[in-house]
Amino acid sequence: MRLTLRAQIVLVALVLAVIPLVGYVHVKQMERLLRDGQEQALLATARAIATALHDRPQLLDLRAGQPASGEMELVLQSLARAESRIWIVDRQGRLLALAGDLKKRADEPPRDALAAMVHPVAMLVLERPTEDFDDSLPEAEIAGSAVVASALAGVPARRWRRSPDSRAVILSASHPVWTGDEVMAAVVAEETTNATRSAYNRAMEQVVGVTLVAFLAGALALLAFASRLSGRLARLRDEAEAAIDSQGRVRHLIAGSTARDEIGDLSRSFSTVLGRLAEYNRYLEAMGGRLSHELRTPIAVVRSSLENLRLQPLPADAGVYLGRANDGLRRLDTILTRMSEATRLEAVVRSQPRERFDAREVVRGCTYAYPQRRFDLDVPPEAVWLRGAPDLYAQMLDKLVANAVDFATGDEPIRVRLEARSGEGILTVSNRGPRLPESMAGKLFDSMVSVRAGGASGEPHLGLGLYIARLIAEFHGGAVQALDREDGSGVVMRVRCPLAD
Repeated sequence: MRLTLRAQIVLVALVLAVIPLVGYVHVKQMERLLRDGQEQALLATARAIATALHDRPQLLDLRAGQPASGEMELVLQSLARAESRIWIVDRQGRLLALAGDLKKRADEPPRDALAAMVHPVAMLVLERPTEDFDDSLPEAEIAGSAVVASALAGVPARRWRRSPDSRAVILSASHPVWTGDEVMAAVVAEETTNATRSAYNRAMEQVVGVTLVAFLAGALALLAFASRLSGRLARLRDEAEAAIDSQGRVRHLIAGSTARDEIGDLSRSFSTVLGRLAEYNRYLEAMGGRLSHELRTPIAVVRSSLENLRLQPLPADAGVYLGRANDGLRRLDTILTRMSEATRLEAVVRSQPRERFDAREVVRGCTYAYPQRRFDLDVPPEAVWLRGAPDLYAQMLDKLVANAVDFATGDEPIRVRLEARSGEGILTVSNRGPRLPESMAGKLFDSMVSVRAGGASGEPHLGLGLYIARLIAEFHGGAVQALDREDGSGVVMRVRCPLAD
């Protein structure tokens, strides 16, 4: 079972959080083991020296409290640990022997590349051991130290203390020197925790280095994860945008993803929604044709009945009602005709073959059945070659001219202009009249949208004229837009189509 996106992110976060925690716990355990080992080793050193003195009493004149000359120092040096200091105190608190140096230190082992890289940063946080400290032996430690008192009482002891300048931590371990059943002296072995602290620091540097590597790997993993998610979301966005055309029709369905996560669920939901929307669009597109077909028969019945009724003798006032019925029937027939025209045109646009034609000939060949209006035609002397269907182009021009006639005011002629500019054939139809309503911006070329109650011809309007013009413009690879004149005196309809090669 594949993890969800949230579970994958939580898992990566847990891994990144556990790695430094486990490393820190491991280093702390190592530090504790090192400290315990150092205590045991130092106590063993004191015990070994005390045993040597017990077995060789001639090395030390305990009664006189005077150390043997050179052999005593040799025994202390041979049994002492590196970086340790050994001293012996008799029962009277007198220092009998002193050997070793707390500041002697072997060179640190070399760091690996990772630890060396993080060493400067780690030293800003970690306590760095130093050899620059006061290693003097205070009189209070010789005569009144707790470890000395414990050893003189016959009990081995160990204690942690700071150097006189508090710059180093010193571990002291003591052991009694027995002569028979009597304790005659105490052997004290001391050394600093610098070696332990250095080992701890090196381990922490390795933990920090491993943590940084893990965080870097986690960051790269999260970056790759986020890039993959953004890529999937971008593909889903592109598929969703490409699935629906500018008219809101579903062109093709999204192939639902098989991924078992939230984005996969979203992709499959989009696919399902688009499938249902496509079915509903097909239903709506077919409804106009079915309505037109189904209403033709009752309209024919009503028309024949009215014609038969006209042949019968009627009261004088019945003619008015008969005329109204005929007008309503004519308007209804016009509505059905235009609905059928829009439905037929949508089907034709999908399958109409394209050819290369001169748009000038189409514009010149159009006749305008509006005797109440004058037209000003302007076409260039050079051919304006387009690729499409000349019949459809002429139909588009007819719709634009009809719209201009309905809204034109005054005696100014309606200007129809064609020109070739910047690789495009630009057709404009301009009329004097009211400006475009701001509330209809971007909606004038949608289906069933109209801003007029009735045209100059008195015929009903369904808002299909400009919609048909847009379909034909897009069939020719172009676009149509409605603009106000620069002086605000009217409206300009502009169609841009790419020129044919």
